[in-house]
Amino acid sequence: MHRGHGGSPIRVGFDQVSGAVIDLAVGEGPRIVQGRKGHGIAVNGSVPGPLVRLNEGQNVRLNVTNHLAEDTSIHWHGLLLPFQMDGVPGISFPGIKPGQTFSYEFPIRQSGTYWYHSHSGLQEQQGHYGPLIIDPAGAEPHEYDREFILLLSEFTPLHPHTIMERLRKGEGYFNYQQTSWSDDYKLSAEDRRMWAQMRMPATDIADVTGSTYTYLANGRGPEEGLEYLFAPGERIRLRIINGSAMTFFNVRIPGLAMTVIAADGQIVKPVQVDEFQIGAAETYDVIVEPRAESYAIVAESMDRSGMALAMLTSRAGARAPVPALRKPPLLDMGDMGMNHGAEGGSHSMDGMKMRDPLLLPPDVEVGPGIDMVSMNPVDKLGDPGLGLRDVEHRVLTYKMLSALEPNRDTREPSRLLELHLTGNMERYMWSFDGKMYSAVSDHPIRFAWNERVRVKLVNNTMMAHPIHLHGMFFELVNGEDAAHQPRKNIVIVQPGASVQFDLTANEPGDWAFHCHLLYHMHGGMMQIVTVMAPESGT
Repeated sequence: MHRGHGGSPIRVGFDQVSGAVIDLAVGEGPRIVQGRKGHGIAVNGSVPGPLVRLNEGQNVRLNVTNHLAEDTSIHWHGLLLPFQMDGVPGISFPGIKPGQTFSYEFPIRQSGTYWYHSHSGLQEQQGHYGPLIIDPAGAEPHEYDREFILLLSEFTPLHPHTIMERLRKGEGYFNYQQTSWSDDYKLSAEDRRMWAQMRMPATDIADVTGSTYTYLANGRGPEEGLEYLFAPGERIRLRIINGSAMTFFNVRIPGLAMTVIAADGQIVKPVQVDEFQIGAAETYDVIVEPRAESYAIVAESMDRSGMALAMLTSRAGARAPVPALRKPPLLDMGDMGMNHGAEGGSHSMDGMKMRDPLLLPPDVEVGPGIDMVSMNPVDKLGDPGLGLRDVEHRVLTYKMLSALEPNRDTREPSRLLELHLTGNMERYMWSFDGKMYSAVSDHPIRFAWNERVRVKLVNNTMMAHPIHLHGMFFELVNGEDAAHQPRKNIVIVQPGASVQFDLTANEPGDWAFHCHLLYHMHGGMMQIVTVMAPESGT
């Protein structure tokens, strides 16, 4: 693994590229964010990389040249394409060697807000990502006068392998909000004893925090003045992309309501909110109608250790007040799959059996990769996310999402596939069903051609996981009728929660299926999904 610091200084922000043939170059160089220096990986010399703007119905060839001293790749996140063009080394192609050019070529079969990023090593953390927008063949379903892209991410001067090493040595390394007997967190003595016995603090919300991260808006730190200029009276579409490696953001614009019109690039029925949580790799499009001169767009990290910031203003240089960081949230019994109306409601460690592997089904491999099992995970699609459960304004939940265009396949699923999200936080091992990725590469999850499957994800860990399926969209089972279940390609599974989605296996090939927290994926939480080709039958 190279640790060099060569190359030209990396530019901040992005240009736009479009057309039938697009050339992209992956290189490296020094980065500076708010005076902090680090080593970066850039596409076409900038972080984020250029906006790739395409049209539904066109064909595109993307020539990607690798100027690094190590292999690289680009995964087109959320795009429907032949699996050989998906860009995951070891699954769908061999990767791009130093000095090589790989040509991705595919038809554009969809529209919406997407993004692209490296699927090699930990390059995504170093700046190897960018926005991708596809304009529809027909009319947009929602009217607006202007649009802006807000790509959220993080910068750290640390090499990502250094971060991984520190997480492996001590999972709480970056958590500067640890509980102690003298802090002012609202925890009883019994609560503190219980968390201590589990060897984790109730403040363990994020693995990597503002102690090393500067949170970025289009590559700029919160003090670096990203501005979106609008004319009074305009309706504005904000395309918000979470391109971070490890961060859940809580996004709000104080004093301005947001109307959500798309999730993961798919159009939804408009729903008005004041704040939403966006997991790593999710995208949301919102419409806003600013009335005042200036507003702050605040993307606060879920653990409240920092924020990304942009200004929406009708006058260059004008600034709206920036709210202070809110108090860090605490994990509670519900995050451990408890206090769901259980008789007696005892919170003693004896009653919890937090580490009892007998709670797991027989196909989950119990071993050193599992150190805790939440008691009774339940559906939490109505949960707005950590830190947003007790705010007084309207917060988005997955239950509020409904597909605008009816889903094509509304068949009843023919089978249920249950997968457990498992981990050992102390050893920083993450897995599906207790099996880390290296151990399961020869045993993919198999789907027959065009079969309809209901997948149930059960989170047995104390952390939220944004789980991403490559190559296909699925429909969240969120209480909507089958025709209007929202289509997504990534879903946050809250701590001690379960999520169900319906999937039509109609994209043949081998696809990655993983947690989109980069160090969780690198720590083993990934599998391969294989969809049989039509001619091979069922």
